[in-house]
Amino acid sequence: MVTLEDRPIEQVREEVIDKLIYHYSHGVISAEAFERRLDAAMLSQDHHEIAGLAADLTMDVDDSYTRQKEKKLNINYAAGDVPPNETMINVMGGSDRSGRWKVPAEIRLLNFMGGSDIDFSDAVFTTPNVTIKTICIMGRTNIKVPENINVVTKAFCFMGGIDNKAPSIADRQAPTVTVEGFVLMGGIDIDLKRTIKEKFVALANQMKAMFSATPHR
Repeated sequence: MVTLEDRPIEQVREEVIDKLIYHYSHGVISAEAFERRLDAAMLSQDHHEIAGLAADLTMDVDDSYTRQKEKKLNINYAAGDVPPNETMINVMGGSDRSGRWKVPAEIRLLNFMGGSDIDFSDAVFTTPNVTIKTICIMGRTNIKVPENINVVTKAFCFMGGIDNKAPSIADRQAPTVTVEGFVLMGGIDIDLKRTIKEKFVALANQMKAMFSATPHR
């Protein structure tokens, strides 16, 4: 058996977080204990410290939890009859893309004294590489992404700017969104819709509500 210290720490962390969510959803630990232990599990870089956070939790995670987790936390990929590109033109007006929508390989944006909001939080990706080509003149583009998406910016800015608050991670399954083009007297804001901790807490609360609604025999 592989010793705890020799296991990948992210694998140990994931298993512990799964146990925390599972036991909280079944009412074994309180909301305060769950969030306290979750914070510690996400911050710690010590195998034993992380494992110790779930040492007193005895139930094993089941298939139902695993399915719900994959549905709620994983990036949605699907093949679909979506056009290879989509164009959004905003002249002294605005448009938005949000909810569960299929993302094409290329999104073309023209914002002239207008704006656009693009939210990838619940989007379904049809390709791992998405390019946003934008011309933003005296306008603004707001892009919201979940934490597990890479965002690369290559746009040229003159009397304008790009504010990219999305962390870039090296997950092999994570899509990469590349923003390129030209910004004049305008701006592009890229921000997180929800952090991974917020997603864990939301999943735990959804699971708790689901189990609470299930009749006990």
